Amino acid sequence: MGGFSYRNGSPHRAIANCKWSGVDLQPANPVGSATVKAVEDLLALMARLRDPERGCPWDRAQDFATIAPYTLEEAYEVADAIARDEPAALRDELGDLLFQVVFHAQMAQERGWFDFQAVAAGIVDKMIRRHPHVFGAQSVDDAAAQTAAWEAIKARERGDAATLDGIPLALPALTRAAKLQRRAARVGFDWPDLPPVLAKLHEELDELKAAMEAREGHARLTEELGDLLFSAVNLARHLDIDPEAALRAANAKFEARFRALEAALAAGGRGPAGASLAELDALWEQVKAHARRDDEES
Repeated sequence: MGGFSYRNGSPHRAIANCKWSGVDLQPANPVGSATVKAVEDLLALMARLRDPERGCPWDRAQDFATIAPYTLEEAYEVADAIARDEPAALRDELGDLLFQVVFHAQMAQERGWFDFQAVAAGIVDKMIRRHPHVFGAQSVDDAAAQTAAWEAIKARERGDAATLDGIPLALPALTRAAKLQRRAARVGFDWPDLPPVLAKLHEELDELKAAMEAREGHARLTEELGDLLFSAVNLARHLDIDPEAALRAANAKFEARFRALEAALAAGGRGPAGASLAELDALWEQVKAHARRDDEES
C-alpha cells in the first residue's frame, strides 16, 4: 500500500471514534461491507498514487495550492450535472469530487496534520452539533426555523469573531456578496422591505451612467459596475432568489437561444458573421417568441 496505514483502523470506525459516539446514529439501511471496502480501496489508491517510490510522478508533485483549482472545477461539474438532470454524470462527478477530498486528506496525512478518518469524524461531530433537534432534546417548527437555529449555532462556534469573518475569498463573487449581505443583515444592517433596495439599485445605475458620461477611467467604471452588481445581489436576496442560480439560468437561456439563431442561419447556408445586426435582432426576436410559445405549451 505504499506506506499507507489507517491511524485508528478502518474508515467505518470514524463515527465510533468521535466525541459524539454516544449518539444513536444507526441508519435505517446500515452501511454494508461493500461500501466500507470501496472507501478503503479509494484511500489505498490515493496513498499508492502519492507513494514516493511507486507512485505517479504527477500526483506526487502536487500540493494543496496546485490541487485547489481542480477541487473547485469538480464542484462546478457536480452542479452542472445536477442542472442537466443527468444521474449517471452526477455519479461520476461526485466520484471526482470525492477523489479531491481524499487527495487533500492524503497530503495532510503526509504532513502529520490529519487524515481522512479525522475529516469524516469531524463532519459527523459538526452535523450532530448543528442538529440538536435530531440528536438532542431541542425542536424546530419548520425549515426556516432550522435555518435560523443553524446560523445561531455557527455564530456561537465562531465566538467573538467579527460579523464578516470566515466567508471564503474563493467563493464565486455573487455567492460571496450574498453571504456578506446575509451576515450584515443578521446584526440589523439591512433594509426591512423592497422599496429602498430598488431605489439603491437605481441609484447605482445612475452613478454608473454619470461616470460613463464624464468619461471616467476604467478603475472608476469598474468600481461603479461592481456597486451595481452588489445591489443586484441584494435585490435577489430580498426576493429569496439565489443570484448564482438566476445567472446560470440566464446563461443557459441565452445559450439555447443563440444556438437556435445559429441553426436558423445555418439552414440558409449562412452564419452570424455574415448577417447584419438588424437581421440578427429580428431573428433573435423570432427565436424568443418561439421559446415563449414552447414554454406556454409545456
